[in-house]
Amino acid sequence: MNKPYSAASERNREPILALLHEWFADRRHVLEIGSGTGQHAVHFAAAMPQLIWQSSDRAEHLPGIRLWLDDARLPNTPAPLELDVAGAWPPWRYDAIFSANTLHIMAWHEVESLFASLPDITTDDACVAIYGPFNIDGQFTSESNAAFDRDLKMRAAHMGIRDVAEVDALATTAGFNLVEDVPMPANNRLRLWRRRSEVS
Repeated sequence: MNKPYSAASERNREPILALLHEWFADRRHVLEIGSGTGQHAVHFAAAMPQLIWQSSDRAEHLPGIRLWLDDARLPNTPAPLELDVAGAWPPWRYDAIFSANTLHIMAWHEVESLFASLPDITTDDACVAIYGPFNIDGQFTSESNAAFDRDLKMRAAHMGIRDVAEVDALATTAGFNLVEDVPMPANNRLRLWRRRSEVS
């Protein structure tokens, strides 16, 4: 089996890492939700050796993630966890959560499940960083994002770019406040929330 490969992951990894270096500088145990190919897990864990980088995804993606982890042989990347956000979550607590290009793939009820589960899997000082395209005030931020959204809906009706206000409402209900919202290349954003006890 050849390792899965995402050109987008290769393109966006350095801009994301530049921010995670700052945001995760005092973190120790990260859960990556929807690790996909595993490229981000290997790259970020190698660049931030103080972190234990826990990858996770649905069962069908785990073999490919394992190939990347096995090739890298990093001491801070445990075996990937099987995780369906609408199902059971791991029994551990993490001080950071990361996810890239997942919210627009999930059905909205799965996005709701993700945020609703955060209080049970995070520490009191946890932060959550999510990368991807977002709408603002119900509007696409670019023509390319509008075209991407049309393509997503052709693939599956439940997919689509999410609006920042709706996502922030879920985060607020889960006890997290938005503290950073950074425009990224290719009309994406990297957004950071912290548990309310940390920002009050």
